[in-house]
Amino acid sequence: MKIQVLGPGCHNCKSTEAAAREAIAVLGIDAEIVKVTDYADIAKMGVMKTPGLAIDGKVVVSGRVPTAAEVAELLQK
Repeated sequence: MKIQVLGPGCHNCKSTEAAAREAIAVLGIDAEIVKVTDYADIAKMGVMKTPGLAIDGKVVVSGRVPTAAEVAELLQK
């Protein structure tokens, strides 16, 4: 499973990454977290407001910081 954190590296982007890492740990799943910081790449994914979160290439959160519980729920789908 590949999780992409979309954003330039701001505080909210770091919080999104931390929520994703916590969700992975709680669920005990094997996943790779990749940071996407290039604005052109972020825009190509359809995200106009960061932070964003994509799971296996599909954007599931955009423009806000998800909670770890929300990320865990998204990962289980």
